[in-house]
Amino acid sequence: MTTTSELMLADQCPTVAGCGSAASMFESQTEALRKAKIMIVDDESINLTVARRYLSLEGFQNFVLCTDSREAVAVVKRERPDLLLLDIMMPHVSGLDVLAALRSDPDFANLPVVVLTASNDQQIKRRALELAANDFLAKPVDPTELVPRLRNVLMAKLHRDNVEKYAHELEAEVLRRTAELARSRQEVIHCLARAAEFRDDTTGRHVFRVGRYARLIAAEMGWSGERLNMLEQAAQLHDIGKIGIPDSILLKPGKLEPEEIELMRRHSGFGKRIMQSLPEHEANTLRNHTELGSRLLQDTDSPILAMASTISLSHHEKWDGSGYPLCLAGEDIPIEGRITAVADVFDALSSKRPYKEPMPVSECFKILEDGRGKHFDPLVLDAFFRCRPAIVRTQLEYADVD
Repeated sequence: MTTTSELMLADQCPTVAGCGSAASMFESQTEALRKAKIMIVDDESINLTVARRYLSLEGFQNFVLCTDSREAVAVVKRERPDLLLLDIMMPHVSGLDVLAALRSDPDFANLPVVVLTASNDQQIKRRALELAANDFLAKPVDPTELVPRLRNVLMAKLHRDNVEKYAHELEAEVLRRTAELARSRQEVIHCLARAAEFRDDTTGRHVFRVGRYARLIAAEMGWSGERLNMLEQAAQLHDIGKIGIPDSILLKPGKLEPEEIELMRRHSGFGKRIMQSLPEHEANTLRNHTELGSRLLQDTDSPILAMASTISLSHHEKWDGSGYPLCLAGEDIPIEGRITAVADVFDALSSKRPYKEPMPVSECFKILEDGRGKHFDPLVLDAFFRCRPAIVRTQLEYADVD
């Protein structure tokens, strides 16, 4: 089969440097068309010889000949010609039957077909047109019509191929640019999330872990596809509001009085443990980071940032209504916030911070279980426990390295 690149010679602009004159352009076009693979199907060998002879005199050189109509469809599929010259009246299988079989195959639905017929039956012609025959030639073949008609059909194929090629190239370019935009968006989200996290986490891996934990939990709950991708990225921005928190609070070392430490350890909800390790006025300021983060991310057309805004505002809410900043309870808390709450608390418990050492995984799971129905949505917690092996693998993969 003639390649599209060969046929595209006919479609290049003669005004471009190197294309030459209109006459030379026509010659290049004609030469390209003469390389087309032409298949001729006729039960009479003499007709094949005559048609081939006429076309050879005009410079065509690539032929496939078939005298048995029963083999025609198989030969077309094997040889994949650029044009089919098809007799209608043949024994065993008619040309119309061959044409119908080809049109039923998506690969050959647009194969250019020129019908050869000695019949004047209008019903035959009508049926051939219904099967998308491109042109007709009367038998015996008139050589003054044969070449121009085949050339016109091949030119139409050329333009269609060029349009399809352009469409495929455009689609590939759109996919490439879309992928680039997606990568850029991911990088911006990572940079923004880590900008906040670096203020009290020198590795910045906390945000990656929380995003992955949230994804694992949601997948266990039946989420899939783009919704999962959005959640993983949005959850990484859960603490973006830390940007608005003074270092004197955010980086305060855990120099607590013994009674304060004991009081903190008696609480099962991790968020309350962290808040009660600070004086009340500093705790109130730290609580504001959820609202600061939400304001940074709200009023956006981006679905990911809209979800991130919801998570930023709601991931410190608690199932029993004792969380902050809105004191939401139960299913009034957005599901994204409920999922991220479990992911965030687990990572905070199992990671080293300026005010605490990391806890063993088993103890982390126990504390989470203690918060069932109080701090955490029981269904979300169940999903988290079911994917415990994947959670631990993620913890190891993104472990902080001093």
